[in-house]
Amino acid sequence: MIHLAKESAVIDKPLARSDIKIIAALMTGYAMVYMDKNMVSTAIIPIAKEFSFTTAQTGLIMSMFFLAYSLMQIPGGWLADRIGAKRVLLLSLGIICVFSYAFGFVSSLMLFLAIRFGAGLGHGGYPPACSKAVAENFDHDRRVMVQSGIMTTSGIGGLLAFVLGANVIAINWRYGYLLLGTLFLIAFLLVLFLLPKDTPIHKTAVKTTTDRVSFKAVITNRNVLLLFVIMLLLNITYYGAMSWLPSYLTQTYELSLGAAGAILAVNAISQVIGSFFTGICLSKWFEGKQKPFILICAVISATAIYTLVHIHSIVLSLILVALIGMTTISAFTATFTWPQRIFKQAIIGTSVGIINTGGTFGGFLTPIMIGALIQAAGGDFQVGFILLAITILIGGLGVFTINPKAN
Repeated sequence: MIHLAKESAVIDKPLARSDIKIIAALMTGYAMVYMDKNMVSTAIIPIAKEFSFTTAQTGLIMSMFFLAYSLMQIPGGWLADRIGAKRVLLLSLGIICVFSYAFGFVSSLMLFLAIRFGAGLGHGGYPPACSKAVAENFDHDRRVMVQSGIMTTSGIGGLLAFVLGANVIAINWRYGYLLLGTLFLIAFLLVLFLLPKDTPIHKTAVKTTTDRVSFKAVITNRNVLLLFVIMLLLNITYYGAMSWLPSYLTQTYELSLGAAGAILAVNAISQVIGSFFTGICLSKWFEGKQKPFILICAVISATAIYTLVHIHSIVLSLILVALIGMTTISAFTATFTWPQRIFKQAIIGTSVGIINTGGTFGGFLTPIMIGALIQAAGGDFQVGFILLAITILIGGLGVFTINPKAN
């Protein structure tokens, strides 16, 4: 009880002005990261029409991004632990900025694949470096709340993609990527000027000479490996829904890109709400109870996805899309922030890099798998979406294999 009281006191204490600047910079970068991830699923519709790409080819374009994203997670986390978070954040944002501009100028399948692969390399360093920046700059008891707050940008980025991005793409998809590149440039400048140097500033910082753990010890840690698999399963559903909901809605209800974007904006708003309340729930009411929280979210999400493809009502679809957005991001956020609670500061970057590799590998597999299933089913989304429901349910059950005390 004393421990909980102290933790509550730390959480309730107002943030310093310097802390707010750090959070604002990290949130801006993350919002752009999620805007990019979401916007491609809308942009791919006019791109496919212009260049006569099949669903398998468009799925491959989206998957190449996640392949590179997966490959860079572990190196990005390792670099953040070794050279500091700020350098990796700047490198990541700089790379994404360049490839975002480049995407707006290409006209062949091979170049689309190559540029999305390059953008994925840039994206790969951001999540582990961001987690490392939180660990470097905030006390242990604040980290889950701060990280959850930052993760609300998944919805903010989605909102930008489906409202601002979709409307620009409706004019010309190339303009959308010129806009995106400019926004990444702004995020780069904010991180450059608002984040402190790569030196831990919180008073509870520990000496890396005593706490440093070998890479082998981290990558063979049982909880790290289990969280890797769980994130893989959760993100198959998260990225599957993100990638294919626009196509599903436009085809099933014969909607325009603008109308589909408006519905998906509701999904994005629900993600903001889900991320925000996840941080509150885990810090206030579900303290140390991530397992039941994640399972509850997984069950609700699986039920909503299954129902979505068995109804034909635009109103009910709107409600279900919002529910899917809220519960999938809540399950993801609770899992993604868990390392801040159970691992040492010295290995946060590496452990998050390894764990998030599972998540991004799920993002790589999903567009290919779902695209192939849809094509094999003659354009029917039902089998693909049922697969998404099953995977998040298995991931929700998988959290009960984690033993936080083992660390």
